[in-house]
Parts: sequence; structure tokens; C-alpha cells
Amino acid sequence: TVTGATLVSVTVVILVGFAVSRAVRVAVRASLRARGLQIEGRWITLLRLINYVIVGVALGIALDTLGIKLSALFAAGAVFAIGLGFAMNTIMQNFVSGVILMVEGIIKPGDVLEIDGALVRVGEMGIRSTVVRTLYDEELIVPNSALVQSTVKNLTHHDRLYRLRVTVGVHYASDMEQVERVLMETATALPGRVQDRAPRVQLIDFGSSSVDWEVSLWIDDPWQLRMRSAALRLSIWHALKAAGVTIPYPQVDVHLPPAAAIPETPST
Repeated sequence: TVTGATLVSVTVVILVGFAVSRAVRVAVRASLRARGLQIEGRWITLLRLINYVIVGVALGIALDTLGIKLSALFAAGAVFAIGLGFAMNTIMQNFVSGVILMVEGIIKPGDVLEIDGALVRVGEMGIRSTVVRTLYDEELIVPNSALVQSTVKNLTHHDRLYRLRVTVGVHYASDMEQVERVLMETATALPGRVQDRAPRVQLIDFGSSSVDWEVSLWIDDPWQLRMRSAALRLSIWHALKAAGVTIPYPQVDVHLPPAAAIPETPST
């Protein structure tokens, strides 16, 4: 029988659960700050997981206070849960995937990911989906199952170092030693590169109309990839032009056979 006292007890249990969750999260934040740690990424995920666990326990106690036995509830609803599971298959996949992401911590807020060839930064991570932001300041809602069940390139999993690569083709008549020297000097002088890692210049291919070179260097923020790539390409353009090195473009020579003789029409 549900009485007024029972409802008051259930309300108190739920409120205490939220209060305990808040107190624990405040204590964890204070402990992290005392150790000089930034509250971001994995720590935010941990705080959310703590909140879910404590509130879940409080709701379980509240249901038990109402006289609802969770074991009996689960047993009675097993058949219904199977049918509901098929209907909510996608939602449950995203939910379980969200729990996996929070527990493992392989993807966390602030990480820079490459998803389907697009560079995105992780914003908020929820239990069902994750909000990411593109380089064009577009916010995308990505289902958590897509992050768990597909290959995702995390560019900041261990550190924020990223190797930037740019290719450039030069004319076959160019002095290749000069080209290599100019490219190395240009990459070394680029602002914003990681100073303790030397750039690399490599001849990678003999193309149909050019000799192809690759210039690579390290940057400390993958999110700046497009801007740094553009700066490096522009510097290479000016450096090669100043050195008199030609960057060719494909050209096609078309040879037409002589026109066939057209027989004269006899006059009448």
C-alpha cells in the first residue's frame, strides 16, 4: 500500500541521491584542482559516470521503498523487454556504446577526431550521442554506436602532436638538389612547427608531368591542420618562384593527321 509517508520517503531518497551525487562530484573536482589537474576530457566523463551511478542507486532504493522488487520486475518484464529490445535496438546500441566510451575513456571532450574524412572536435558526450564541431563551426550529433563500431582516427589520444604533409611537383629540368634545399629551408622556417622535431623532405614519385616531393613537419595542434597546410603551401610557392623552379601543370599535345583529299564533284 502506497501511503503519504511512503511518497515522502521516496521523495527524500531521490533528493538525497541527487545531493550525494552533487557532493561527491564537488569533492572530486576539489581533489583534482588541489593536484593541479585540469577538469576536462576524461575527468568530465568520470564525473558524469559518477552521477549516473549514484542517481541510479537512489532510484533503485526509491522503487524498493515503494514495494516494487526490482528482481521481480525484471523477471516479469523479461518477455516484454525482448520485444521492446528489437524495437529499440538502435537506441540500446547507442546507450551501451555511450557507457563503453565513458568507461574506457578512449574518446573524451576536446579530442580531435577524423570521421569519414572530416576533421571534428568532440564537444559534449552524452549517454546516447556525442556532439562534435567541424572546422566550419557546424555542430554534428553523432550516435555513440558510430564511434564504437567503426574505425575512428583519434588525433589527440596520447598527445596533440600531428605530422603535416604537403606534396609539390617540380619540372623535370629542375636542379633536384636545389629543390630539396629550398623545400627544407621553407619547412624549417615555417612559424608554429614543433621545434624539436626536424622537418623531412622526400622525393616520392616520378609523375607524368612532374617530379613529386613531399614536405612533412610536426605541429602541436591537429585542429590547426588546414591553416598550417595553407601557410606551408604558400611559403613553398614563393620560395620555389624566387629560386626559379617551375611548378608544372599537365599539358597535352594533340597531333591531327592531314585532312583527307576530298574528290571534286564533276560539273554538269
